[in-house]
Amino acid sequence: MDSSRPCLQMPLCRGVEIEELSITQLQNHLEKARFLSRDLTECYLKRIELINPRIKAVIEANPDSLGIADELDSERKNGHIRSQIHGIPFLVKDNISTKDKMQTTAGCAALEGTIVPHDAHVVTLLRAAGGILLGKANLSEWASMRASYYAEGYSSRGGQNRNPYNLAEHPGGSSSGSASAVAANMCAFSIGTETDGSVMFPADRCAVVGIKPTVGLTSTLGVIPEAPSLDTVGTFGRSVEDVAIVLNIIAHKSATTGSQPHAVRPSVDVSSIERPFTSWLANTSALKGVRFGLPQKRIWDTARESQEHKAEHIALEHLFKRLQEAGTLILEVDFPSAEEIIAPDGWDWEYGDGETGSKLSEFEVVKTEFYRSLPKYLSSLRSNKNQILSLEDVIAYNIKHTNQDGGVPGTHPAWPTGQDNFDRCVQSKYTDDSVYTKALEYIIRKSRHEGIDAALRHEEGILDGLLVPLQADGGAACSLAAKAGYPMIAIPVGVSEIGVPFGIGIIQTAWREDLLVKYGSAIEGLIGYRHRPTFKNFDADNYPYIGNPSKK
Repeated sequence: MDSSRPCLQMPLCRGVEIEELSITQLQNHLEKARFLSRDLTECYLKRIELINPRIKAVIEANPDSLGIADELDSERKNGHIRSQIHGIPFLVKDNISTKDKMQTTAGCAALEGTIVPHDAHVVTLLRAAGGILLGKANLSEWASMRASYYAEGYSSRGGQNRNPYNLAEHPGGSSSGSASAVAANMCAFSIGTETDGSVMFPADRCAVVGIKPTVGLTSTLGVIPEAPSLDTVGTFGRSVEDVAIVLNIIAHKSATTGSQPHAVRPSVDVSSIERPFTSWLANTSALKGVRFGLPQKRIWDTARESQEHKAEHIALEHLFKRLQEAGTLILEVDFPSAEEIIAPDGWDWEYGDGETGSKLSEFEVVKTEFYRSLPKYLSSLRSNKNQILSLEDVIAYNIKHTNQDGGVPGTHPAWPTGQDNFDRCVQSKYTDDSVYTKALEYIIRKSRHEGIDAALRHEEGILDGLLVPLQADGGAACSLAAKAGYPMIAIPVGVSEIGVPFGIGIIQTAWREDLLVKYGSAIEGLIGYRHRPTFKNFDADNYPYIGNPSKK
């Protein structure tokens, strides 16, 4: 960290250094009255005031946060502690509804002035548990849905969110602000959403732990939808313990019984889910006798051949040697459907049946579900100043305000292709329902039964997880878990030569978050520490693009 810049120094909280402290450590200080929740909230708000003008991880702070902190301090004084997050400040992604003085807009100016009918269910649970909602986190606008080539981490409301390790690089998307805020110590933990990669990628690039739960384990009620069959709410923390504590609170236990319309049905015994996730936390001794699979075809083969990620691959290979020394068995496996559903060049949600642009692709599912589900959310709003009732209305608004919102290609630097993916979503209304149905059935079958579940069934016995890269394979493994609706966790490992963090991912079958917590915490213990942000290129003002520039 550059100590010559005063704004990079984390403010002390009544003389206590809280930088990098876990939820448990912060709670311990609160219990011992070394500071109050009001003090802690003021400290994080000061951190946001000092550093957010450059990082832009937070769209807006909650004007009621100090009042909430006072109420929770009063409860503590009277001996009432609601949960492990009582009096702990957190952020939520700006596509998650909050019924307060803040707005919920998915980062889009068109939704400014809307009033939601109620808190998102996960927000209700976190408030009831005593969490202090500190503010709304920035994101890639519309959760990276609007364009094929764009500045990752940019939204018209929040500006360009930057990676606190190297501000010239993007923080990952679309839950960019949620991850980068935790990494930069602007909050104790945060909440994000994922359809495909939106928790995993920012967790990996910001050196924080991220967990993407099985679709249905966490409620998406009150979340601006992208693709309900794939959408899930996850969490970010500085440790596996942090995310396990929060997952205990937001997990919707009845999801396994089918109460959630898009919940993934369990194919294994899920009785262990009734135990708190924190009860599965483990040390390195848990690695003895564990069997992990390394999917080779189009995953580790791609990572091995990548020159851009060569140093990352070497570091991960070294981690595997340490795992073996700890008693772990590392086995080479494959996804039988790899060539049919994983593009040779990495993440590509238009790839299916062995080709890009397939009608059996994930994008066929996402664009259809997004177009159909958005009007339902918009019609539920109590107030809608700009009368945005459909995706067509969003498109028209962005065109009318193209200087700010880049609705026309080439008019705003953050969106060189304008909103071309939105235009393609609208075209789905002319597509026969059978095309969508076939695509959904295809990606489910190829990613679950002929993908992850098949790779976990090894001749040595059912494996304890699949270890995968998150960047070196171009995000292919992460995308497969997203298509399946299966859970995944990201564990920080190191920092690349250009100053961007990277980690290791673990994939499991549906409802086995318990194993992700168990083995994720054990691997975390083996690694031993989290790299702190370095704020390299602090004055960077570039737009970090991702996607396909050929569509410009």
